[in-house]
Amino acid sequence: MPSQYHGKFIWCELMTTDMAAARAFYSAVVGWEASSMPMPGVEGAEYGIFGIKVGERDRGVAGMMVIPPEMAGQMPPNWTGYVAVDDVDATAKAFAEAGGAVRRPPQDIPDIGRFAVVADPHGAVICIMTPAPMDTPPPEVAPGTPGLVGWHELYAGNGEEALSFYGAMFGWVKHHEFDMGPMGKYLIFAHQGEAVGGMMTRPPQVPVACWSNYFSVPSVEAALATIQARGGSVVHGPQEVPGDSVILQAIDPQGAHFALVGPK
Repeated sequence: MPSQYHGKFIWCELMTTDMAAARAFYSAVVGWEASSMPMPGVEGAEYGIFGIKVGERDRGVAGMMVIPPEMAGQMPPNWTGYVAVDDVDATAKAFAEAGGAVRRPPQDIPDIGRFAVVADPHGAVICIMTPAPMDTPPPEVAPGTPGLVGWHELYAGNGEEALSFYGAMFGWVKHHEFDMGPMGKYLIFAHQGEAVGGMMTRPPQVPVACWSNYFSVPSVEAALATIQARGGSVVHGPQEVPGDSVILQAIDPQGAHFALVGPK
């Protein structure tokens, strides 16, 4: 039987062309504190950390790294979510057997865990990881706390098919749905009873199936001004959505898509 952590979003990672510029941009827009560490297993490489303060403790929320030279020109700057699984190898195999794909085979990150890059049957990419045991777990914080990843959204090839697929892979279940009229149904999915994201059949203007990650901020309107002042561009919003929230979708100066969510 899967553990309670199987299927839980645990991390977000930015692949970028300019770590210094991305560090300054997201620190200003989201309010993250930025730091860095040596890249595990890669001599001389740096891995960036975005985090928040929880009392006297630091809590990492997201990471970033430079797009590897061998992928330059093949991979645009992008954010990818990580989902915890009990067995990376078994889950990667299950993705492939159910019509998805393994984009990067399972491998170990020293002292961090074992991960793989997979794609669902419609091509949306996500990372899976079995984290290494931690002596001190990260401090708990309430959903919606500024700086956390507040929502995960899938533009699927087919929303209903995607929900069924991820239900089999991660144990996610439908929490409720919204009828968006001509745009179809927006399916809210839950992990261990908590609504954590939504899925919908992608509209024509979204060229491929993909995931989008929403970072919580105190004020989307204030963040909008910062995005524009620092060279980013807004592609949608601000827009009020159910739940007394406001969302915004944007592109950072290096070209990575991201989204924000905050209170009205």
